[in-house]
Amino acid sequence: MSIIRHLGDMCGEYSHYCRLIAPVMTPPETPPARIICVLLPRFNMMSLLGLLEPLRIANYLSDTPLYDHVYVSAEEGMVTASNGMRLETGPLPDKLGRDDLVFVLGSWGAEHYANAKLTGWLRRQERAGLRLCAVEMASYVFARAGLLAGRRATTHWSYLPGFQELFPDVLASEQLFTIDGRILTCAGSTAGLDLMQHLIRQDHGDALLAEVADNIIHHPVRPETAPQRQTFGQGLEKLPAGVRAAVTLMDANLSDPMTVPEIAAEVGISQRQLERQFHRAMGCSVVQFGLVLRLQHARVLLISTDLGVREIAAASGFNSLSHFAYAFRNCFGRRPSEYRQAWPEQKETPNWPGTLSKYLETLQLNQRMRDEKSAG
Repeated sequence: MSIIRHLGDMCGEYSHYCRLIAPVMTPPETPPARIICVLLPRFNMMSLLGLLEPLRIANYLSDTPLYDHVYVSAEEGMVTASNGMRLETGPLPDKLGRDDLVFVLGSWGAEHYANAKLTGWLRRQERAGLRLCAVEMASYVFARAGLLAGRRATTHWSYLPGFQELFPDVLASEQLFTIDGRILTCAGSTAGLDLMQHLIRQDHGDALLAEVADNIIHHPVRPETAPQRQTFGQGLEKLPAGVRAAVTLMDANLSDPMTVPEIAAEVGISQRQLERQFHRAMGCSVVQFGLVLRLQHARVLLISTDLGVREIAAASGFNSLSHFAYAFRNCFGRRPSEYRQAWPEQKETPNWPGTLSKYLETLQLNQRMRDEKSAG
């Protein structure tokens, strides 16, 4: 019995020795997650960089690459961005892995972009269960393909009114990005930084996310529902709370404008106090500011939808077409129909004619001239 026990001890010691000298077995490397960047003509280069730079930094900080990306397009070949830079693209891939992530990037002109090849390809990927993300105005492409019906979605705030008018079945809201199942949307530009850091956190945890944020100097990492805009032609963070709340109310009720007494009651201050604060902070009356907001809304509908001018007038809170035409021409220097016809659909680097702050300055100047005239 003692001999058997002695042999057992020897075998145990030998097994322990074998474990000590055996080579350490490391798990096989996980291949990097693949990012498919589908570029539409005149895509926003800043949006593309916002998506890719956090991933580049994540690779830089890791022992092995975590992410890889390719550029593709429905047309293949060179695709020109809105800033004139060009990127070489390959064809839309026939086969994708279930863990691949597809980004479709569109900016100027994407609200009218229609390509049957891309639409069919996106629908096949959606049926296969891939994650698909529409960046900036590519949300129009997704909506036309039927990928956003009944889903939460966003697009760049300047086109959101037109998007909501065209696709009422989409639960659209002004925020940085949305994740609804395996369908994502992103407002573009710096919102891409926040979306990608959110995905890095999901994939690799808070520690890596924190180092990526430090390296790209992007703090804090904003949540999905953070608003896209912080100002409406003025520094809203410096405005009185009542004025800030009034602006938010007016922006949310463009098609059915609230009266000044209704706004004051909702905000919780007297009408006189609201008007006084508005004149001091914005340099114009509540009514004047509301008019400019509605005209800006109408301008977006003219260039991003096929709605008639009369329909756009009604959607912008004007009961009279003649009043709308007069106010539009007084603000933008041309009739609504002329504005729509003159929009540069094919221009490589279109420009947005005028800013809200500029129109507010014009209102203030006109008001001073009227005051001086009445005083004289």
